[in-house]
Amino acid sequence: MRLCVFCGSAPGNQPDYLAAAQQLGTALAKAGIGLVYGGAQVGLMGAVADAALAAGGEVIGVIPRHLVERELAHEGLTTLHEVGSMHERKAMMADLSDGFIALPGGVGTFEELFEVWTWGQLGHHQKPCALFNAAGYYDKLIEFLNHAVNEGFMRQPYRDMLIVDNEAEPLLAKVRDYTPPSVAKWVKTGQR
Repeated sequence: MRLCVFCGSAPGNQPDYLAAAQQLGTALAKAGIGLVYGGAQVGLMGAVADAALAAGGEVIGVIPRHLVERELAHEGLTTLHEVGSMHERKAMMADLSDGFIALPGGVGTFEELFEVWTWGQLGHHQKPCALFNAAGYYDKLIEFLNHAVNEGFMRQPYRDMLIVDNEAEPLLAKVRDYTPPSVAKWVKTGQR
C-alpha cells in the first residue's frame, strides 16, 4: 500500500506542524505503507519524507522539472520522478497511491486534496481522502464543510468521505478501514 501526502513546502509557524509531518512519516514506514509526495526537500514535505526514510520506509517523490531546476528536489528518496508540469505531477501521484492524506499546507495542498476528494465523489476512484488535523489547523475548514452540508451544497455521505484525525496512527487505521459511500452523486431536481 502507498499513501499520497499533500502538505506545505513551508514548515508553518508552530512546531506542532513539523512534529505531525515527522510523526506521519514514521508511522507510514512502521506500518509498511509507502509514501508518495511532491518530491521536495523543504518544509513539511521534506520533514515527512525524511522521517519515513529514517524509519526505513519507501518514499516516492514526484516533482516538476522547474522545481528541480530551483534545487528543491530531495536527493535521497527511494525514487524521484521528474515530470513536465504540475498537472502531470498530480496525475502521477494519484496513480501511484491507494489513498490521500493532507497535512497542514497552503492553497496548493487545499487544491490537491479537494481535487482527489471530488474525483472520489464522482466515482473516478474509491480511495480514502483524509485530513491530518495537526494542532487544530483544519478546525475552521471542518466547520465550513459542515456548514456546506447544513446549507444544502454538500450531502452528508460526501462530507463523511473526508476522514479526520489529529494523530497519525489512528488516522492511518481509519484510512485502512475506509469504505466508500454507495450514494449516487446526481439526484433529481429538488432532492438532496
